Amino acid sequence: MKKLMNVFLLAGALAATGAAQAQSKADDVAGKLGWKLSAQAYTFNRFTLAEALDKMDSCGIQYVECYPGQTIGGGIEGTTDFKMPASRREELKKLFKDKHKTLVAYGVVTPQNEEEWKQVFDFAKNMGIQVITAEPKDEHWDLVSKLCDQYQIKVAIHDHPRPSHYWHPDSVLAAVTGRSPLFGACADIGHWVRSGLDPVECLKKLEGHIMSLHMKDLNAKSPKAHDVIWGQGVSNIPGVLKELQKQHFKGNMSVEYEYHWENSTPEVKASAAFWRSQVAKL
Repeated sequence: MKKLMNVFLLAGALAATGAAQAQSKADDVAGKLGWKLSAQAYTFNRFTLAEALDKMDSCGIQYVECYPGQTIGGGIEGTTDFKMPASRREELKKLFKDKHKTLVAYGVVTPQNEEEWKQVFDFAKNMGIQVITAEPKDEHWDLVSKLCDQYQIKVAIHDHPRPSHYWHPDSVLAAVTGRSPLFGACADIGHWVRSGLDPVECLKKLEGHIMSLHMKDLNAKSPKAHDVIWGQGVSNIPGVLKELQKQHFKGNMSVEYEYHWENSTPEVKASAAFWRSQVAKL
């Protein structure tokens, strides 16, 4: 019995070592490609941000995309509103430091006027945010372009499904073509699938303009489709990663898992593991 137990312990140790080596290799490849696996905190919108950061940690995800309106928690009052006072920003920075997480993106926002756009850019600069995910009004395209250059911060236009204004890559191209190279696209591949589009073909259309991604794998090509563990759906995650590699994309890819809201952590963890398995092959 003791010998059998030792065999099981050894097998478990070898499996853990193998998993750690696989993750290390994937992270090394991702680093060379300039890729960051992040999580959109909206995945855990039933919880506080402090709780969400712990869930990301259990999934092996270091980088974070916050969204406006999430209760912060962890002894910090208020929400993740970009209009928060300076003192709360400092508390939020400490929360990220204490949780060993890095805030890289923020959105989706739709500022209503120039003042709000400047507020969100000021917030992003102060917090070290690299990408603002947004769905700007048409009349704000030139303003956004100017602010991108002024602050040296990217704005990535997000695509919600049809009939959203930016559901098709052509509408994103209309906004960003001829403007700041820091003004581009947040490719939500799951929403493209919901709109009946092919994610890889959409990425090809937006080549040179992709700033970040919201990654989803869906169970069907349908407006009513729901998220599944990456690699088990129809979003062609391997093809998406190969296309991004081909385009020399550099930036963050946010897990945005919008299903099993109360307990999606196992599926997010499995999706992150699948991502690493695919990245390691590139």
